[in-house]
Amino acid sequence: MTQDPVIFGYLGRALSFELSAVQQYLSLGRMLALRGMPQAGDKFRLEAQKEMAHAERIIGRMLAVGVAPSGSHLRPARLDGSLPELIQHTVNLETEIINFYAQAAQYCKRAQDHENRIFFEALLKEEQQHASGIQEWWQEISGEQLPVEK
Repeated sequence: MTQDPVIFGYLGRALSFELSAVQQYLSLGRMLALRGMPQAGDKFRLEAQKEMAHAERIIGRMLAVGVAPSGSHLRPARLDGSLPELIQHTVNLETEIINFYAQAAQYCKRAQDHENRIFFEALLKEEQQHASGIQEWWQEISGEQLPVEK
């Protein structure tokens, strides 16, 4: 069992990211349904379920390593703009989460914490697939490549 406070911090921030994504996607889902775009709303609600599954896994991991689950900061939902702009906000959030998980996995590798490295690498891979799916959805809607902020 790890006793590294840095890893505890990564787990707490991971929970904050995932719960922020859940809030973002549920808000977008409801808002788009109210705007008369129920299919787009359903897509975001499905994305929220995926992020909630990540939050549950992170909580389980936190309990397994002996730290009380605590997300420290929820970001406000970004609800401004058209559907393409909303999708861009989503991709930006996913990119930030991907970069964070890559950093966490790299730290665990340097700290020789194999279990947590595997945990963060699995989340990283799933978030990369998630972001790819959102980008594919964008391409289906627009026929264009979605610009990604770094």
